[in-house]
Amino acid sequence: MDLVVANAIVIDGAGTPGVPGWVGVERDRIAAIGRDDAPAAARTIDGRGMVVSPGFVDVHNHSDLSPFVLPTMPSTVRQGVTTVVVGNCGSSPFPLSSWDEGLSLAYAAPNDVHPRPAWAAWGDYLDAIDAAHPAVNVATLVGHGSVRREVLGDKRRPPSDHELAAMCAIVAEAVRDGAAGLSTGLIYVPGIYADTHEVIALARAAADAGGLYASHIRGEGRDLFRAVDEALTIGAAAEVPVHISHLKCETSLVWGRADELLARLHDAPDATGDQYPYEAWNSSLSSLLPPWAPAGRIAEIAAKDHERLRAAVEVGEPDFQSSVEGVGWDRIVLETAPQERWRGWSVAAVANERGIAPFDAMIELLGADREISCIGHAMAPEDVRTILADPGVFVASDASATAPDGPGGDLPVHPRSYGTFPRALALARDASLLPIEAMIRSTTSLPADRFGLKGRGRIERGAFADLVVFDPVTIRDTATYEEPHTFPNGIAAVIVNGEIAWSDAGPTINCAGRALRHA
Repeated sequence: MDLVVANAIVIDGAGTPGVPGWVGVERDRIAAIGRDDAPAAARTIDGRGMVVSPGFVDVHNHSDLSPFVLPTMPSTVRQGVTTVVVGNCGSSPFPLSSWDEGLSLAYAAPNDVHPRPAWAAWGDYLDAIDAAHPAVNVATLVGHGSVRREVLGDKRRPPSDHELAAMCAIVAEAVRDGAAGLSTGLIYVPGIYADTHEVIALARAAADAGGLYASHIRGEGRDLFRAVDEALTIGAAAEVPVHISHLKCETSLVWGRADELLARLHDAPDATGDQYPYEAWNSSLSSLLPPWAPAGRIAEIAAKDHERLRAAVEVGEPDFQSSVEGVGWDRIVLETAPQERWRGWSVAAVANERGIAPFDAMIELLGADREISCIGHAMAPEDVRTILADPGVFVASDASATAPDGPGGDLPVHPRSYGTFPRALALARDASLLPIEAMIRSTTSLPADRFGLKGRGRIERGAFADLVVFDPVTIRDTATYEEPHTFPNGIAAVIVNGEIAWSDAGPTINCAGRALRHA
């Protein structure tokens, strides 16, 4: 054998009880699984006191350009993730016109070593990922917002029949080239401008090419259930599997309704969802704006229609859910800010220092830098646990790869970047929410099957050797909102395509990941 994980509890990802044994690897595949003495191997990992399971599959990740900027992806691989799905929330790195100059420059960093993005088709992007040799496998979705921007720009109107046909053609080609399906971000520009009819047409194009429909839905607070129903309507009309991203009951307006949310999914014919097990979201400050108020013109709009804009942001409108209502400005915290000392402050705290109302502080902040990132402490712990305890809900980070000493290592990122999967396992263990075998299934085989990742997510002969070795007693997250750049406890080794990607025996990360093309 090339590699053996010996003396471990083998949890295969299918939900069956773990058994003592070993897993043998030859090249990039699992070659044998046994319960007797482990065979000799070129390399052996002693898993005594440990679990060996399939590597975790993160189906909602935003590391679209990380293979080119930070191919070692430390915050991802060191929490046991072996595959990420990118292109979420309606945003993907193709078509290229959707990416601004700042993002292109980020792609070239550090030291302008890499060329600017130049792929002319989805397959070229996947080829570029392969050439970059990331630490983990990367599967992709094509983003509705990126496709819409390619055809319509940021125009706030329905597409013409010709434009809609052009958008559908881009989606279909991307899925045929290997994307797992279509994603939407219906609270972000330009996805927020799309009506249900438009999304149905694009979802049908994805379905006809063999893909699914994944959505950051139109509302997660007051409009939560209406938004879920829209996603399910799209699935039924387009005859496409539906996946709802980051399930949550956001704001006090819907706290305590997690069981009702889960029932909506269970009653649908073909719907799944994922969750990050935290009580705070992470987004852009501009996402708090209604669709008729683009961040680039916010000072002008606020001067002209101050009270309407304030009411929309703080209370909402019939077709726009406020992210402030039921949360409060004191629970919306800046990750980035025009002034360094404001990082980590709430919008309310900035307003207090400035001697102005919080809404006006937001306008000033966006006027200085419309790309401000923020965290909203908007979910109830009981709802987070209820959703996590559902054995059919996947765990997903909604994060980008980072590193304490890499690009963004000085930013106060959301702790989910480092701790999502260990946190989920620790919460399930400590609160007795789910048996470990069920938690492993919801982080491995279930998401791999849903997103068409053939040969991933299970420990069985012939499967790809994506594995994680961890201590089931000590595994937990250590990242906090105050100190987010800290790695979790309890992960002993991570294996990607048969290679030891990382182990606690040393700091080096071996990059053996690949671009995964949807079958």
